[in-house]
Amino acid sequence: MSSQQRVLSGIQPTGESMQLGNYLGAVQNWVAMQDGYDAYYCVVDLHAITLDPPEPEALRQRTRIVAAQLLAAGLDPDRCALFVQSHLPEHPQLSWVLECLTGFGEAGRMTQFKDKSARSGADRQGVGLFTYPILQAADILLYQADLVPIGEDQRQHLELTRNLAQRFNARYGQTFVVPEAYIPKAAAKILDLQDPSAKMSKSRPEAGTVYLADDPAVITRKIKRAVTDTDNEIRFDPDAKPGLSNLIAIYAAVTGSDVETVVKNFAGQGYGQLKAAVAEAVVAFAQPFAARTRELLDDPAELDRILARGAERARRMAGPTVTDAYAKVGFLPARVG
Repeated sequence: MSSQQRVLSGIQPTGESMQLGNYLGAVQNWVAMQDGYDAYYCVVDLHAITLDPPEPEALRQRTRIVAAQLLAAGLDPDRCALFVQSHLPEHPQLSWVLECLTGFGEAGRMTQFKDKSARSGADRQGVGLFTYPILQAADILLYQADLVPIGEDQRQHLELTRNLAQRFNARYGQTFVVPEAYIPKAAAKILDLQDPSAKMSKSRPEAGTVYLADDPAVITRKIKRAVTDTDNEIRFDPDAKPGLSNLIAIYAAVTGSDVETVVKNFAGQGYGQLKAAVAEAVVAFAQPFAARTRELLDDPAELDRILARGAERARRMAGPTVTDAYAKVGFLPARVG
């Protein structure tokens, strides 16, 4: 048993490529955490069918793509467990128990369900949208995670996870570690290139989001068309100059520099020169990533082997957790033979 703190995080297979903001804001930190923590990283394909389920073959392909991209980003199957959520039936098995401990009003207060319901009506939403934060809690509690890397917008879901762990422990005895949020101070917050009031996201319009698999010409065009301001003074001021500050943050992140150094190096230059340099740096950053991703996808048998190995490691944690929880709830154990 590892003496390191255990960390768990997941990513949905929602598209054909990871976007730059997700990599710099989350995945880069996952890579760094492999050495100091007992790390479990999951491609959460069960969550991917919560809203607008993709076609089956598209979901399978996207799952392989995001797994390949995580490996290309630097996740090492010798230093972490990388696995696919649906490969472990323990996830929905524990989720059902936790659903039975969750109040209807408690689940209804979760932000995404409230927002979607307000826009298009609760009767048009699937039950999966209502219960997915509880499946997310199961994802975390299965692995007795001490820490969960999250953004500020995920605090509500982690608080539900903590409440359910404490509720189960109080009713049935100590079973689950109550996880803490891990919000790295150094994580880059990358904003939409066309609307720097919002985070860069796959749900945003294409023009404001840089995908790591984008063609270099596409990356360059998007960055050169990024919204800035009119005074042409290069300084880092997220409130007064959010678009420019976003470009500075991107350049600092992909070059391993710091914001102060970037501002100093570009002092006296125009926005056009900065945008050209940012585009060049992002292309140089993305091309090896894209090449490694293609290499992994060209050998699906090896990729599947890596994921099977990760699932086996994950099962060594998830299986005993479900067995213990089921026994404490009072389910009759299955007997073989």
